[in-house]
Amino acid sequence: MKQLKTGWLLTLVLIGILTATARISSAWNDETHLAIAKVAEYYKWYLAAGADMAKIKAGKIESGNHFYNSAPDSVVTPALIETQIDKYNRENPDGHLYGAIVHAIRDYAEMRTRGKYGEYHLAFCAHYIGDLSMPLHNRPLSEYSKKYHKKMEEFVNEDGLDRLVETIKIYPIIIDSEAGLLKEIARIANISLQLGYRLQTENRLITKAEAYEQLGHSASLFKAILAYVNQER
Repeated sequence: MKQLKTGWLLTLVLIGILTATARISSAWNDETHLAIAKVAEYYKWYLAAGADMAKIKAGKIESGNHFYNSAPDSVVTPALIETQIDKYNRENPDGHLYGAIVHAIRDYAEMRTRGKYGEYHLAFCAHYIGDLSMPLHNRPLSEYSKKYHKKMEEFVNEDGLDRLVETIKIYPIIIDSEAGLLKEIARIANISLQLGYRLQTENRLITKAEAYEQLGHSASLFKAILAYVNQER
């Protein structure tokens, strides 16, 4: 009987640990991130899932790059994003997704200037931009998030890479400066934030139409960034 009780206790502890670390899960699953990069015509689209792989080794240091705990009534601004840039690759319970996008681009540009291979930085950027459109990565962990996070990240992934690529639609975005980049990140962050809280208020899962619209924002932004860093191919 003692062994049985001990087994149940260990099970409950493990459940608690998994719940507490739910933030370390991915935003969209692998194929979805790959599809975003592929639709944006990134020639190394197959690297876009790498940032989630990095969390296995880097843990909280990498995890903070994938989300931001925005309050329900908050508005993401370029000024807010600037405060997050130097938090890149640091442990941060509130996350710093928006600044991570900017820092990854800066790292890529620096590597190119030094004549070094910078594609991994750009691939990390691609992944963060995918996270940007995932509503639950733009708001704090909640009971709603615990209920729907896994379902939401798998929702369109089940369609498969080919179907995702066929279905995601992009629209033109032009970025000609870092200031312009900050404005576009803020715009999509606010769209994702508002959708996340609307889904919570209505206590429902995202629809396919809503999910693909969100993915379109990410793919469109990444395509614009590729042009901005002269890597569109």
